[in-house]
Amino acid sequence: PLCHDHERSALLNFKESLVINRTASGYPSAYPKVASWKLDEKNSDCCLWDGVKCNEDTGHVVELDLASSCLYGSVNSTSSLFQLVHLQRLSLFDNNFNFSEIPSEILNFSRLTHLNLSRSYFSGQIPAELLELSNLEVLDLSFNTFDNFFLKLQKPGLANLAENLTNLKALDLINVHISSTVPHTLANLSSLHFLSLSGCRLQGEFPQEIFQLPNLQFLGVMKNPNLTGYLPQFQKSSPLEDLRLSYTRFSGKIPSSLGNLTKLEDLYLSGGNGFSNELPPSIGNLASLKTLEISSFNFSGTLQASLGNLTQLDSLTISDSNFSGPMSSSLSWLTNLNQLTSLNFPNCNLNEPLLVPNTQKFEIIGLRSCNLSEFPSFLHNQDQLISLDLSSNMIAGKIPEWLFSAGTNSLQYLNLSYNLLMHFEHNLPVLPWNNLGALDLRFNKLQGPLPIPISVLTSSYLVSNNQLTGEIPPSICSLNGLYALDLSYNNLSGMLPACLGNFSVQLWVLKLQGNKFHGFIPETFNKGTNLRMIDFSNNLL
Repeated sequence: PLCHDHERSALLNFKESLVINRTASGYPSAYPKVASWKLDEKNSDCCLWDGVKCNEDTGHVVELDLASSCLYGSVNSTSSLFQLVHLQRLSLFDNNFNFSEIPSEILNFSRLTHLNLSRSYFSGQIPAELLELSNLEVLDLSFNTFDNFFLKLQKPGLANLAENLTNLKALDLINVHISSTVPHTLANLSSLHFLSLSGCRLQGEFPQEIFQLPNLQFLGVMKNPNLTGYLPQFQKSSPLEDLRLSYTRFSGKIPSSLGNLTKLEDLYLSGGNGFSNELPPSIGNLASLKTLEISSFNFSGTLQASLGNLTQLDSLTISDSNFSGPMSSSLSWLTNLNQLTSLNFPNCNLNEPLLVPNTQKFEIIGLRSCNLSEFPSFLHNQDQLISLDLSSNMIAGKIPEWLFSAGTNSLQYLNLSYNLLMHFEHNLPVLPWNNLGALDLRFNKLQGPLPIPISVLTSSYLVSNNQLTGEIPPSICSLNGLYALDLSYNNLSGMLPACLGNFSVQLWVLKLQGNKFHGFIPETFNKGTNLRMIDFSNNLL
């Protein structure tokens, strides 16, 4: 059957109540689905409209998927959307509803099983009526936090949700302000396979029995700095695939039964928690592990040997840790991990060169504050790097030419700040990374003329506190996507290029203080500007 007239009208009125704005959706795949909703002979059946699905027998609209549809405007209690009372699935993910509160008319959707309002700029208290949608199986209200606007689940709170929405299979409340303890009743939701409560301001002790939910595959409670708890004894039958406890106050011993989680693919235990600093060697049993993020542990020889068993690892982050024992500082066990593409060891004392096979290709390398005095040799063979952070080390001398080929077309982020670097090899005037988005060279001893990135994609160029001389080259005018430019505290001179004033539309930060610039500040800075921070002091302007 064709769609019902009143539902077609409701859809068209909903479309008319909003505007299409490309910036309202952040995902690259976004496009305005409602643009094709029209009332003419060819398009009269709304069941064929983009994002709309009807029941084949009754013709009622049962699914509305407007994810990433570039919709901007407010949704209030009179919205025609709430006339679609047969809806079973609704997604408004990745649009901008301008900090609207979720109207209590949401209760009209009593048949709803799937509701996704993630990243859609809703704010305020989540209405009690939403918690009466007892057929809900999937509820995603995540990422609706923007400065002073955020979603709250407080009165009613998480306990009410756990009591009412007993059919839930997936619950994602990332960054919803809950500000309460975690109710034990969540452990009654036996169908739950996905539970994400990261960044919810949770407090008190996390109920251990939630770990034992029979179908739970994903558990995330990261970034709840007042949440305490202990790990349980894990059973071999556990379905857990992804466990995220970073930046909480979980404490106690990590049980050797962690090794029973043979389905585990992602494990995050870093940042600020109080686990005893011993990690059980049984971690080597986690044969499916692809992502491991841990911090503040002591890595003895036995433990390192068992880490070498994690041959499926794609991403490894070990921070604030000490390596001891025979195979320690060279980390020779890394040679087994030939799937690894992301390697991060911030604040780890590495006393010897890293032994990484020269054939291994990385996308992300982070060795901040690792006591390095030279560029690691395994970087010579990299040509797929996306991100490289070697900041806060003691690397001296020149930035070698071979580093340019470490990611000529792939490198997007490079941080060499807080080292003792003197110059780029051959003093290149142009830095040939074609896709570089951010370059940080602050606090080195760089001399000679100011080098300019070739990439028009560069949004952040920070090179303060060096010893650069000469004028700002005209080639800087090609960097018209800059958000932040910091050339402060060098010995740069000459006049400011007029094009700097043209950058002021998207430039947020411009720091030129502590140089020897003279002449005039470009007048274009007076016109429409987004600048949040600007400093021309200590010059001859």
